[in-house]
Amino acid sequence: MVKTDAEQGLVNQWRDILAVHARTLCELDRELHRHGLGASDFEVLDVLAESAPDGDSSYRVQEISERVHLSQSALSRLIGRLEKDGLVTRCMCPEDRRGVRVALTPKGRDLHGEVLPVQRAVLTRMLVDGPAG
Repeated sequence: MVKTDAEQGLVNQWRDILAVHARTLCELDRELHRHGLGASDFEVLDVLAESAPDGDSSYRVQEISERVHLSQSALSRLIGRLEKDGLVTRCMCPEDRRGVRVALTPKGRDLHGEVLPVQRAVLTRMLVDGPAG
């Protein structure tokens, strides 16, 4: 099948997006690793640092999964690690006993506040300024 110029342009645009994503994710992982976090760990902490839609200070796992791009099982494992590290707590949803709510602990909130400027600086460097070299 012969690709049209428009089709090839879309493919090139898609590959450029993937390249920017991969470079940015690697840079985030490298910088956040110094603080004991990966990019996905930080994304979960960042979501939890915001108020939940209902004004609660916790989110249902399903609400978190809609905001971070992880499978349900990967997110559950990540939350388990964050809980083990004392950064989040999990409890049953009072409105639905099958659901689980997750909230930041004071330690998690402090770490998020410490690492937030690092994450934002990486995003600025990679997405606004463009990577050097």
